[in-house]
Amino acid sequence: MPYKFLSNIAIADLAFEATGKSLGELFTTAARAVSESMVNSKTVAKKVKRTLKLENKEIDKLLFELLEEIVFLKDSEQLVFKTTKAKVNQNKKTNSYELQATLEGEKINPERHELHNDIKAITYHMFYVKKTLKGWKARVVVDV
Repeated sequence: MPYKFLSNIAIADLAFEATGKSLGELFTTAARAVSESMVNSKTVAKKVKRTLKLENKEIDKLLFELLEEIVFLKDSEQLVFKTTKAKVNQNKKTNSYELQATLEGEKINPERHELHNDIKAITYHMFYVKKTLKGWKARVVVDV
């Protein structure tokens, strides 16, 4: 589940591409990239668990909502995450995608956590999710 940070995409922002063989793997990888851009996950313990259930007819908007929620939890509850596991299903009846994600981490402790960037927002600048021959790929630019 690789992701790589892109240094030549957005000046004064942070950009990354995430890939996955499935949508769940893509969402997991993208969530990890956002989390790692905020904190070194090796310094975070699994003390708090959050389960997110989101639904959207458009897969790119569903990923955007997940990443926004991670930033929101950092801002509102001072939570950072060590792990994320995401599962995405398509609901044929509602013609929408359903996401269930489990995030594990803890409250920010500057004395223990190796903090990186303070992400302010996920942006739609150059944002995409697309199917590839190998699975799925997303590009994300965040405002720091």
